[in-house]
Amino acid sequence: MDFLRILEDIRTPLGDAFFSTVTRLGEETIFILVGLVFFWCINKKHGYYLLSIGLIGTVINQFLKLVFRIPRPWVKDPNFTIVESAREAATGYSFPSGHTQASAGIFGGIARLTKSTIIRFVCIVIAVLVAFSRMYLGVHTPQDVLVSAGIAIVLIFGLYPIFEKCFESKKTIRILFASMTALSIAFLLFISFYSFPADTDAENLASGAKNAYTMLGCIVGIWLSYEIDSRYTNFKTNGVWWVQILKLVLGLIPVILIKAVLKQPLYSLFGGSYFADFVRYFLLTAFAGCVWPLTFPIFSKLSKKDK
Repeated sequence: MDFLRILEDIRTPLGDAFFSTVTRLGEETIFILVGLVFFWCINKKHGYYLLSIGLIGTVINQFLKLVFRIPRPWVKDPNFTIVESAREAATGYSFPSGHTQASAGIFGGIARLTKSTIIRFVCIVIAVLVAFSRMYLGVHTPQDVLVSAGIAIVLIFGLYPIFEKCFESKKTIRILFASMTALSIAFLLFISFYSFPADTDAENLASGAKNAYTMLGCIVGIWLSYEIDSRYTNFKTNGVWWVQILKLVLGLIPVILIKAVLKQPLYSLFGGSYFADFVRYFLLTAFAGCVWPLTFPIFSKLSKKDK
């Protein structure tokens, strides 16, 4: 808290605006966007790698939040102020930092994949700035940020050889996806059946339950996508630049619609149960990995005509 109070004293309107913008690079939308750019347009193996880092990291992150149940800095110290624009996205318990986890995972993963020194430098700077922004805004402590970054680094280097050297082994990849599914189910069972102390914050517990269903939906959807692609689709990601942009933009439209438009109808259908989040994110990832790639031969023909 001492470090956060130092940052609290040096805040400025310009700094608040800058770090409020930077911190958005650790949000779910950026994770989905970057993952799909790689998956559809650059290298699907690397897309699986980056998405797996994010999904496994999120499950671990949410589990630790509910195990340690450390309150946010402004809850610890009612006299401590935060940058109000950051309050809405600061859901769940404080430890560890979800935004740091996501940004360090996705941008650190890109830094591991690329051979460009400039891109690697930019990615590392972004990850560091997002981590610092969480402390500057007052929503996380240094401990929250450092542990999240450490988890992301372990996943970046731990998963890299699996996807870089063992991706062609269907058995290896299936074991990985099965392990991810088991981890997600274990987290969901923990949420559902563990006897949490009476003082456990209901809102934080609900946030964890929602994320458990969301992650399980994503992981099952990605595993299904791999099976469909390896057996039937075998889609290619290459294409001329304008065709790649067209493919990405047109593909993102239904992804956004599934994510946003289906939310309330599915909650109504399932009586407000978080199972709706499982279905919604399963449909999102299944569309991204199974349905939209069926259109890629059309984009390949456009690329050939352009050449």
